[in-house]
Amino acid sequence: MKFGPVSLSRAEGAILAHSLAVEGRRIRKGRVLDAADIARLAAAGHGEVMVARLEPGDVHEDAAAETIARALVPDPAGAGLRLAPAHAGRVNIHSEVTGVAEVFASRVHALNAVEPMITLATVAPFARLAPGGMVATVKIISYAVSGESLRRAARAGAGALRMRPVVFSRATLVSTTLGGPPDEKGHRAVLGRLEPLGIACDIRTVAHDEAAIAAVLAAAEGEMILILTASATSDPHDVAPQAVRRAGGRVTRFGLPVDPGNLLFLGELAGRPVIGLPGCVRSPALNGADWVLERISCGLCPDNDALAAMGVGGLLKDSPARGFPREPGRRGG
Repeated sequence: MKFGPVSLSRAEGAILAHSLAVEGRRIRKGRVLDAADIARLAAAGHGEVMVARLEPGDVHEDAAAETIARALVPDPAGAGLRLAPAHAGRVNIHSEVTGVAEVFASRVHALNAVEPMITLATVAPFARLAPGGMVATVKIISYAVSGESLRRAARAGAGALRMRPVVFSRATLVSTTLGGPPDEKGHRAVLGRLEPLGIACDIRTVAHDEAAIAAVLAAAEGEMILILTASATSDPHDVAPQAVRRAGGRVTRFGLPVDPGNLLFLGELAGRPVIGLPGCVRSPALNGADWVLERISCGLCPDNDALAAMGVGGLLKDSPARGFPREPGRRGG
């Protein structure tokens, strides 16, 4: 692509690089100048203009952005995504479902490394989105890029984006007490996390006792089971994990490298996921349980590697509402 100032006599068919006010109206940048535009510019006293002109093998910014977007999402309906029309070298990509965004980061990195004029910005991997939420934006910075660079970038980013929709419609929250009233604050916070996902929840309050919890777990009807204990679960063999085992389930992971959210455990009971919630879920502030709950709600059961990887970026903002803020000599939740 050639870029620079040219005389009006050579500007027809070129792309105007800078918007210009002419006769009280604007000829906007990015417009392909025609004879009428040239006449108006000449009448306004312009002798030259800054333009871009495509060379053989170049691809216009809109066509290039559309090519990248279609490579990223070859089957929009199957990926739960919608591609907006190209404009000014940009294509925005929106979610069509409630769920989490699956972003293959290595492909995004590879695409962005091809040519600085070809860019892709996405939400963080596994960000929760509602229908209409923007997942990514493709932006061609220059007015055109070479066809070769475009082909390389499209190959590098092929299939890099998709949405994972929520797959559960109902959960059971098992909430324990130590002889006091039900944990209304905790219940509200958990329901507030499930509502944006479209998941209904029945709540079962039970004494903080292994046998009692196990009995409620065995009778739970939800597709996903959540446990919120009155006393923090501080060991893989504490009351709640043992209750899962006693009910015929198993505990697959205790502890999460996200703070707040360390004291989370995962398990399985009769083919259904079980999440032992940390005490910090009583606050609406973001914590590790949000990341795990959202992924599992969308049918993504993170393995040990995925859970371990949460440690990078897992130091989250502390909250004054948290029972045990980060202070020397105090324990987290």
